[in-house]
Amino acid sequence: MANQVPEDGTMLPLMEEFYTIQGEGFNTGKAAYFIRLGGCDVGCHWCDVKESWDAELHPLTHADQIVQNALKHPSKAVVVTGGEPLLYNLDYLTSKLRTEGIKTFIETSGAYPISGYWDWICLSPKKFKPPYWGIAQYAHELKVIIFNKSDFAWAEEHAKMVSPECKLYLQPEWSKATEMTPLIVDYVMKNPQWEISLQTHKYLNIP
Repeated sequence: MANQVPEDGTMLPLMEEFYTIQGEGFNTGKAAYFIRLGGCDVGCHWCDVKESWDAELHPLTHADQIVQNALKHPSKAVVVTGGEPLLYNLDYLTSKLRTEGIKTFIETSGAYPISGYWDWICLSPKKFKPPYWGIAQYAHELKVIIFNKSDFAWAEEHAKMVSPECKLYLQPEWSKATEMTPLIVDYVMKNPQWEISLQTHKYLNIP
């Protein structure tokens, strides 16, 4: 899937890019430019961007052009997401962004080794393809999607792997929010080291 992408990261399969308000986790409510890369083999059945999975459907775009597009917007913050962005070498893209004074954020399942230079790493591990060993130590934020009751134990397993400074979030999967949110509220009240993340962009009806 990723074999046709240059190993130096100068060209990346760009699915979409858009300027919006961050909707989840620690940085909720902040303006940011989102770069969504195509390609993912994690395979979450509840994924809401399954069209991102096949990297070949999305045109290879030069990282310099992506940086120039980001510079057109007032916020100097870029979120790289997917798909699974760590399928690719992100050193070139992030170094160029930082040279332009743009802060770099990533949302990743952690299924592949870390690349790139990051101001904020959001690790959102998935049972379908658990995180690559060692990536948890770099995470600034652990965001676990709660789809069923067993996911609380999954969340605690990964909380043991991150640093003491890492922010801990539980987020209801959108289609199960009515069922899972009350359970998350109860869990966080009993385990206040965790906080609740909601997909506020869906309530706001923005990307």
